[in-house]
Amino acid sequence: MLNEKKEVGLLKTLITNKIAGIIFGVVLVIVLGIIAVIGFRNHFSVKTSTTKIGFEDIGELATQSAYCKEIGVIDDAKKFFKVNIPFTQSKYIFSYDVEITAGINFSEVDWEVKEKQKEVIVRIPEAKVLNNEIKHDSFEIYHESESLFNQITLEENNQAAVDLQAKAEEDAINNGLLEKARTNAETILTGFFEKAYDPEEYKIIFENN
Repeated sequence: MLNEKKEVGLLKTLITNKIAGIIFGVVLVIVLGIIAVIGFRNHFSVKTSTTKIGFEDIGELATQSAYCKEIGVIDDAKKFFKVNIPFTQSKYIFSYDVEITAGINFSEVDWEVKEKQKEVIVRIPEAKVLNNEIKHDSFEIYHESESLFNQITLEENNQAAVDLQAKAEEDAINNGLLEKARTNAETILTGFFEKAYDPEEYKIIFENN
């Protein structure tokens, strides 16, 4: 009789432990499931944000280039009472190709979505010149005469190059470089926003930032 009671007690203990183990396992699965769902949602949210609007990390981007052939002139002579002294005139006429690039800083782009009007308002900064580079392998010289009594200095050469670059930038801007850079920036941004907002449903409107 005593043995039977011991066996029943042992059986109850085993059943209790088994039930407790099952409950613990269920709770553990539920907890792990919640953690997995939260982690997945957080990860998915970050990926979606990056995929939808992916231009935030671009920084400055050149959207238009202009190539200019600029002619430079170095003309120098020693003077006496504002009159050129004979045999002291040195003169160079030369040209370089200059590449001017312009674009915008994409990190300064701001936008808002007006759901009621189905509009995406995009504010972008003004286009600006990003780079001004002389193509040294394009050098051509058309006239060269240097006096033994008045040789062109390195400082004069450098200043002539600076003036030539400034003239190239001015010419490029006067021929619509910044306007074209702005237009191309809008085209690039439109492609980004149309991936996130259906162009058949939303209208993209650009404004100055």
